[in-house]
Amino acid sequence: MQQIEIGSDVMRGYIDLIILRVLADGDSYGYEISKKITELSQKTYTMKETTLYSAFSRLEKQQSLRSYPGTETGGRERTYYALTDEGCAHYRRKCDEWGATQELISKFIAGEGEKNGRN
Repeated sequence: MQQIEIGSDVMRGYIDLIILRVLADGDSYGYEISKKITELSQKTYTMKETTLYSAFSRLEKQQSLRSYPGTETGGRERTYYALTDEGCAHYRRKCDEWGATQELISKFIAGEGEKNGRN
């Protein structure tokens, strides 16, 4: 089966959903969250570090997650991220949005036996 590349403009709208989904499993830190995203996508998607950390900042400002200092590794303190109640609600809204998006877009995709939009 051929792997189809999904455009970054499509993925941009679902960065929050992806991060919040990972944090729904429990508090974690940036590198571990990045690894989990790659793992859950079965290595078909890797989130860039800049994308990840700018999303953390945005989600924290929206009060969807909170950060706190954690354990040290190699002399550096890790920053952990935790889902807030608002983050849980935001995740549910993004899931609902995804369902509505799938439903809408499917109306524009020709099914088996259709004419592919040509006369």
